[in-house]
Amino acid sequence: MCRFFTQDDPVHWALRNTTARLDELGIPYAVAGGMALGAHRFVRATVDVDILVTREGLAAVSRQLEGTAYVPAPDGRRGLKDAATGVRIDFLVAGQFPGDGKPKPVAFPDPAKAAVVIGGIRFLGLPTLVELKLASGMTNPGRLRDLADVQELIRLLALPRDFADQLNPYVRPRYDELWQGLQSDTGP
Repeated sequence: MCRFFTQDDPVHWALRNTTARLDELGIPYAVAGGMALGAHRFVRATVDVDILVTREGLAAVSRQLEGTAYVPAPDGRRGLKDAATGVRIDFLVAGQFPGDGKPKPVAFPDPAKAAVVIGGIRFLGLPTLVELKLASGMTNPGRLRDLADVQELIRLLALPRDFADQLNPYVRPRYDELWQGLQSDTGP
């Protein structure tokens, strides 16, 4: 765990290697999930790397990366395994829906428009990351961790209540609920 928090572990190596390859190939991307949380100063351990790409980007990833330093994910999902580190790289696709996968007002955006560069790597911008995590946690009971992630972002970054103004109206009430819950939490 110490290696993870100092960014000297297989997951961070896989992140750097994979994003460098995507940059070399000119494939637009934005890192999502736990690694994006870390880029926005909420570091929590994770065992994989989630990367948002377009449909065309996913096809290019399959053509250009699979069989090189990456092998297909054993479960057949949209992902690869970094052969050097053993870390799974999961690909999210622009236009699809977070959480339960069903249509809703929030969809995975075009990574070229949603990315911000942090430390030389393209990550989802904070409002987009929060919005996607809220939509995911709201619609999939198995993704309640996403709501907890947003709650921790609010707490750690002291996000204001009006941060919700940057979010899709669909998720604003849940953001406000989490924000208010933290204001009334007196803690131990």
